[in-house]
Amino acid sequence: MTNPLRNAVVNGRPSTSSRPRLPGRQRALLAACGAVGLIVAVWLAGFLIGDEALTTRLAWRNLAPSLTHPFGTDWLGRDMFVRTVKGLALSIGVGLAAATASTAIAAAMGIAAAFGRTADRIVGWLIDLFLSVPHLVTLILIAFVFGGGMKGVVIGVAFTHWPSLARVIRAEALQLRNADYVAISRRLGKSRAWIATRHMLPHLLPQLLVGLLLLFPHAILHEAAITFVGLGLSPHQPAIGIILSESMRYLSTGMWWLAVFPGLSLLLVIRSFDVAGESLRRLLDPKRAHE
Repeated sequence: MTNPLRNAVVNGRPSTSSRPRLPGRQRALLAACGAVGLIVAVWLAGFLIGDEALTTRLAWRNLAPSLTHPFGTDWLGRDMFVRTVKGLALSIGVGLAAATASTAIAAAMGIAAAFGRTADRIVGWLIDLFLSVPHLVTLILIAFVFGGGMKGVVIGVAFTHWPSLARVIRAEALQLRNADYVAISRRLGKSRAWIATRHMLPHLLPQLLVGLLLLFPHAILHEAAITFVGLGLSPHQPAIGIILSESMRYLSTGMWWLAVFPGLSLLLVIRSFDVAGESLRRLLDPKRAHE
């Protein structure tokens, strides 16, 4: 016969099996709140820090990381911590605009596919067409056509990141089309726009919200990528892509902090968006409601 105290205590320490663990949904909620809190803190800090903090101070140039300058300074004496925070805030703003526009396109395409075979074939063909071309190539072409800058980046990301989410929304909309309440509304003479906004869109909001959060890291990464090659934001803006592009000229001189800290900060923000999106998907998944 096993002793319960022996199972609960191993070598004077409580066993891992007896330690209370938070339910899965509570852990997902805490992870989502922590990730969103970090993103909001970075975004607010970028707006609260004034532009005067980016002024050049030649007496402080090329300083290594220290307590005064945690991320060091660049060749013009600008504080790299301030530049990184403002660059991340700018990237979050661009990513929000681009991801929102891309989510709206995906919602329109997915819902349109539920109204007729012809519309479904056209939407399916467009999804396959955009998925067959690499995102970055199409993004660079669109950004170049629209003249680069913030407008070119937002339009390019919006028109290249909607197909994957549109495929999910399209499948959900096709199932909703055959629902009884949709058929009743159609028999009562309700228009397609009324059915789409009153019946389909409320059911698709959880998928759209999760898709919006998961599109954020792709939008930020691709914004930094095309800015890095010179087709994105203006060089006068403290964007992460510009910071990384400028730092390449000084890495050989030993100024490693110019690229390491901004790059790690960008990865941290992107990872926060991934955690927030995955946690929200777990919270909205009905199959995990019992956790």
